[in-house]
Amino acid sequence: MSDMISADLVDLDLSADTKEAAARALAERMAARGRVTDLEGFLADVAAREAQMPTGLDGGIGIPHCRSEHVTEPTLAFGRSARGIDFGAADGPADLVFLIAAPAGADDAHLTILSSLARQLMNAEFTDALRAVGDPADAAALIRGEEPAAAADEDSAVGVSANEDSVATPAAASAGAATVGTGEREAPGPPERPFRIVAVTSCPTGIAHTYMAAESLENAGREEGVEVAVETQGSAGFDRLDPAVIAAADGVILAHDVPVREKDRFAGKPTVDTGVKAAINRPGELIGEVRGKAARGEVTAAGATASPGSAGATPVERGGESGEGYGTKLRKWLMSGVSYMVPFVAAGGLLIALGFAIGGYEINKAPSVMDHFGWTQADSWAALLFQIGGVAFAFLVPVLAGYIAYGMADRPGLVPGFVGGSIALTVDAGFLGGLAAGLISGAVVLAVQRVRIPKALRGIMPVVVIPLVSAAIVGFLMFVVIGKPIASAQSAMTDWLNGLSGANAILLGALLGLMMCFDLGGPVNKVAYTFATAGIAVASPSDSAMKIMAAVMAAGMVPPLAMALATTVRGRLFNAAERENGKAAWVLGASFISEGAIPFAAADPLRVIPSSMVGGAVTGALSMTFGATLRAPHGGIFVVPLIGNPLLYLLAIAAGVCVTTALVIVLKGLRTPARGTTAQGPGGADPSAQAPGAKQPVAA
Repeated sequence: MSDMISADLVDLDLSADTKEAAARALAERMAARGRVTDLEGFLADVAAREAQMPTGLDGGIGIPHCRSEHVTEPTLAFGRSARGIDFGAADGPADLVFLIAAPAGADDAHLTILSSLARQLMNAEFTDALRAVGDPADAAALIRGEEPAAAADEDSAVGVSANEDSVATPAAASAGAATVGTGEREAPGPPERPFRIVAVTSCPTGIAHTYMAAESLENAGREEGVEVAVETQGSAGFDRLDPAVIAAADGVILAHDVPVREKDRFAGKPTVDTGVKAAINRPGELIGEVRGKAARGEVTAAGATASPGSAGATPVERGGESGEGYGTKLRKWLMSGVSYMVPFVAAGGLLIALGFAIGGYEINKAPSVMDHFGWTQADSWAALLFQIGGVAFAFLVPVLAGYIAYGMADRPGLVPGFVGGSIALTVDAGFLGGLAAGLISGAVVLAVQRVRIPKALRGIMPVVVIPLVSAAIVGFLMFVVIGKPIASAQSAMTDWLNGLSGANAILLGALLGLMMCFDLGGPVNKVAYTFATAGIAVASPSDSAMKIMAAVMAAGMVPPLAMALATTVRGRLFNAAERENGKAAWVLGASFISEGAIPFAAADPLRVIPSSMVGGAVTGALSMTFGATLRAPHGGIFVVPLIGNPLLYLLAIAAGVCVTTALVIVLKGLRTPARGTTAQGPGGADPSAQAPGAKQPVAA
């Protein structure tokens, strides 16, 4: 760890009042040493990690940390605050702050060293020494595990004695642990073995909390005479617990904030499933809880449905809350399919659009490039792009159906889902057929999994039985029962869209604009986007379908562009973090990334969201009025050459942006705080400052 921290990365008089200010002060020291290449980008990554889960720990410790592409090498900075800084710990503010920075691709050796530091923080002697140290160089030495310079000047004999003690103590502890582990062998009767627990700890970053939780559980186990074996699933990978150790365990503790890998290994035992911070703050309670479950005979059944948030749950349940209604789960199942489908839409749609741009609209009649391809002919390259895009588009419905089923039933749902989606294309049931196939596939797999089968057949269930039975059932239903009715409904909807004109088309454009701006990349936004892309996901989309696609993309560009413009013309209405986000919003909005407005909407939803919806409705209605068309499902201003009536299309976007900007400025002006203050969120924190410059997901 000698190269990770030095005296100039230590601040023993940290004057920051907030966790954001503390992170900035320590990060500036890293940047000064060339360890951080982009200060704002790195702080955005730190804030994004903090937003996942507070990094404050009981005992006055704050450990903001992240992996970032803006970090050149693993680095640690330490600050000590006299007043304390709130990092979200239950017992109050932190006076010891460790900023841990790891490169996005940090190697295992460096991550292991950082993990060792995390374990040290559970040692009271270590933290007490840091509170007492008076020199930055000595503090850095303590953290590196070296002897401080002041201590080095003491009598060598005393030093030797102290070192011997320090070596003997762990040995004694180990011996004690061994005694506990083997029982009182000299006592009469059979030896009494201790209670045995296996545990898994993991956190989103896998650097700090993962290993601190492991250390905390191990320490609590020693204090209570319990054997605890911990598997840390961190950034440096994980070493699986020996199956024999798991088999001999009396209970299981899963302390995690990300899915536990290979969780089925622990089925059939008393299990406590909780968050990683619980293992750090109250390990004794968790041990007591699992012992109580063992005494009552409560075990986790193999294959049982896990609670939301646990790794045994389906992908949708892992992101859910307990007690969710069927409607909420249905929405998440559908969004699971849509989220996996969108990349195929973007790639395939843009390739098709490029083919049209290079070769003209007759390129869809070109022969296969396998039969004819001229290396120097533009039409051949256009045909190649168009045909590759067509192949990508052919995956849309199968992927939609497959991942809806995946959201419901995990991996066993993929085979029937993809089969059902492909059949939907075969019978011309389109996207409606894909939705139905995905839901039916997930339901069929869940039903098959509930059937009791002989133990001898369980090994072939996931590989043979479930795919075979579920694919056969779904195929029968799609071909014979529901495929034809759905195809008729799909045809009727297409005919209705083709017949839209006048006021009906304008109202549809306004409605789609409202939906695109309601939740900025959320479920409602995705419904509108999927509706639009479904219409152009054919070789020769109708004119109405291309108008709808144009209106949807135009409206989706309005919120981030409007926020960027508002921060430019009325910067005083926004705090520093929002003004910084406004710069990025120009690019995000121009690229059709609605999520660029999320930081503004999160900080002030009652003003930003309604304003965005009004502007989006104006743009959607104007786009339909002007008859703008679009063959590409994504791209923003970069696909303007592929837009029909491009000048009027850009005018529609500009009109919506101006409307939203004006509304936001007016509404924010009505509540402008007194000079020198900013709007405060809960606890006095500026809510928009929680993630300054946070990166936004690239999605429509």
